[in-house]
Parts: sequence; structure tokens; C-alpha cells
Amino acid sequence: MSCYIGIDLGGTNIAGGIVDETGRIILSDSVPTPHDCSSDEIMESIVKLAEELVNRSDVEKTDISGIGVGCPGTVDNENGIITYCVNIPMRKVRAAEYIESRLGIRVNLENDANAAALGEYYVNGNGAKSYIFITLGTGIGGGAVLDGKIYRGFNGVGIEAGHMTLVHNGEKCTCGKRGCWERYGSVTALINQTVSAMKANPSSRMSEIAEKYGEVNGRVAFEAAGMGDKAAQAVVDRYIEYVADGITGIINIFEPELLVIGGGISKEGKRLLDPVREYVHKNEFNRYMSKTRIETASLANDAGIIGAALSCASGFRNSVV
Repeated sequence: MSCYIGIDLGGTNIAGGIVDETGRIILSDSVPTPHDCSSDEIMESIVKLAEELVNRSDVEKTDISGIGVGCPGTVDNENGIITYCVNIPMRKVRAAEYIESRLGIRVNLENDANAAALGEYYVNGNGAKSYIFITLGTGIGGGAVLDGKIYRGFNGVGIEAGHMTLVHNGEKCTCGKRGCWERYGSVTALINQTVSAMKANPSSRMSEIAEKYGEVNGRVAFEAAGMGDKAAQAVVDRYIEYVADGITGIINIFEPELLVIGGGISKEGKRLLDPVREYVHKNEFNRYMSKTRIETASLANDAGIIGAALSCASGFRNSVV
């Protein structure tokens, strides 16, 4: 059975794992992402993590058929180049070439949301011919698997769903545009909305819950709403409408068989999923034929590792090995 190494490059940690062709993680680990250093040092951390995984496992290096690397930002999959990496100082880095030259194993480079989409698809997609993955986190990421293949767009920057306009001339986004879906439907947006509601409603239980966590996070409003707090429920209701409005637009464009919501907020389960489904099915264009199934992700942080690893199974681009 073929095995692959999957690397999920994040702003805080670099996670990696050895994955078999069924999507099972044999061994995984992570290391802190280096900061205030050169891109070569970050690449070297990836190399050392991959070497460590092989050394600690029962898998021989010769059994590793490829290394998949998922990273945030803009990726040139065709040439193995990280063009622009969000929150990590990497610009026009020939990552695939570097890792291949150090390890002698072919490398496939993917956008991290694409990798996570592929990981969830392989394990829980149930063979859907059209599949969309939306991750709600610090920002909003997206990926699509169409006919079993990652959709990247002609230049590798496809499905940047978080930067479609939701509110004309709305809040300024980090991308420089105004009104992006990310500014209203990400967990960062939910936190900002929660903070504003706490200031306007000082007696709300949101303050008590935030104190318990030592911070205002994405769980505060949902937890307070579950206790019957009306101010918190208003935050949750508005946030869910923002999320569902964006999903409705995506479904109107792609009409996927399955759409999966990932990211930490997906752990809210039915409290998020039921009202999102209700809103989408009420507002989507298709009202007379089979509906897109909307589900929450199940692989959590493993999705990026599994998807990056299994992206190798669909072939490599311009490998130097």
C-alpha cells in the first residue's frame, strides 16, 4: 500500500503526518512555525518534520510515494511555487523544488483550503461528484472537488469564497476591498460582533462566559444564547444569516451535491447547521429539484494533513525528482 506525507503549514504550527492511500493517518506530529527568519529556514523545518515522521514510523522512506504540502495564500501548483503566503513571510518560494532536492521525494503543493477540502472529501464525501468545502476560521477559506479532482481555477487561485462581496461598500477587508463575506461570516467577525454586543449590553451573560474563557472567542455568543441570553441570541442569529447568505450564493453558482462547513465554529453542530440549512433552502434559487446536502466537517485539524497527502495521488507537476 502506498503511503504519503501530508504537511499542513500554518501561521502557528507546521503539522504533518504519514497517511496511507485510504486516508488513515499512521503517525502525526507538529512543530512551531519559525518566525522572523528566512523562507529557507521554514522549508528546512518542513524537511526535518518529514524526516522525523519517517524515522519514528515503521514506514521505509522508499515506501513514501510523495509529499503534499498545503499552505495558506496563493500557490502555483503547476510549478510548485508559494507565490504569496498569508501570515508567513514567504513570497515566490520554490518550495517543491527545495523539499524534493533535500528528500528525494516528489512534492505536490496545494492551497491549504483545497487540501482540507480534499481530505474531508476522501474520508466523508461518499463519492459526491460535486463537493464544496467552506472553512470558517480567522478568515473564510474554500475548496471544491469536482469529479474527484481539486478545482484550482486557471491560475491556482480559485474558490477564494471569503472575498466575494456580501455587503456593498461594507467593512474594509484585509484584502483591501470592502464588504467581503470574510468580514461578516468568519470567526474573527463573530468575535467582533460579540464584543460590540457586550459593550451595548453590559448585563449580558456573554461577559461572564468571556471571563471564564479569559477571552472573547467564537463560543461566547453561542454558549450565552444557549442559556437564554437575548442579546447573545441576536448576535448568533445575525451571524448565522451572514454565513448562510454566503453559502446560498455559492450553492446558486455550483449546485454541489454536498457542501461541508469546517473550522472551529462547525463544532457548534446543530445550533449552527439547522438554521443555516433552513435559511439556504428558503432563499436558494433552486426550489423545485433535489437540494444540496449541507453538513459539518468531521476531521478537524486532520483534514489538512490528509488532503495534502492524498493530493499526491492525483499526480505531480514538473517534479525535479
